[in-house]
Amino acid sequence: MAYSLYVALGDSMSIDHYPTCDVRGLDLPPARLDPLGAASLLYKNDETKWPEFSGKDLASTSPGVRILNLAEDGATIDDVTTEELARLGHDSNDSGIVVTLTIGGNDLLGALGAGGRLDQVVRRIIGQYTELVETIREELSNATLLLTTVYDPTDGTGRLPGLESLGRLPLEYLDRFNDHVRAAASKKPVKLADVHRHFLGHGVTAPEADQWYWKRSMIEPNARGASEIRRVWLEVLSER
Repeated sequence: MAYSLYVALGDSMSIDHYPTCDVRGLDLPPARLDPLGAASLLYKNDETKWPEFSGKDLASTSPGVRILNLAEDGATIDDVTTEELARLGHDSNDSGIVVTLTIGGNDLLGALGAGGRLDQVVRRIIGQYTELVETIREELSNATLLLTTVYDPTDGTGRLPGLESLGRLPLEYLDRFNDHVRAAASKKPVKLADVHRHFLGHGVTAPEADQWYWKRSMIEPNARGASEIRRVWLEVLSER
């Protein structure tokens, strides 16, 4: 299918910041970013770095398609609902729109401080996600919407560099959230991009060369990770 507009909603799983840091060997994102994030690569591939995807980006398969990348570093579900969608600016029943959504990870990380209320807080996060998806479906009623699961850089171990003081992370809540994302992607034109499943084995248990996360903060994708998120999106869009 040819698309006229690509809208990227969500958090740092979609943006250029950390893939740029990875490629340039920087500790912090520079003022000028390279278009190496998952959303940028889905829109237009970097032919030099990723020749495997030559001719497979939206710019090639849908000539004239525009990109509106609204994803923000650190974004939560509430940020997408109240800020990113507001920047979208209008409702549309255009079937030529494709939307990727990467959200939930920051909400779940924030919930870790809830202590005994963690179960209650995660239930609220899942409810907010449901409302967000419904809002997107109302505002972009005929758009192809890709719901993206949240990856697990601990590879099922629950142990993450930088968060050792928390002990083993309660991954059952990540699993619960991702199962909800999978269930939400059950009605056309909503599709599931199961990044969580694709990324398993490429986190803390893998040799550094095989990790798909930025080594300075393993909750962020590195350049390869961004490309692999893009890979999952492309595979989903190619499904009939």
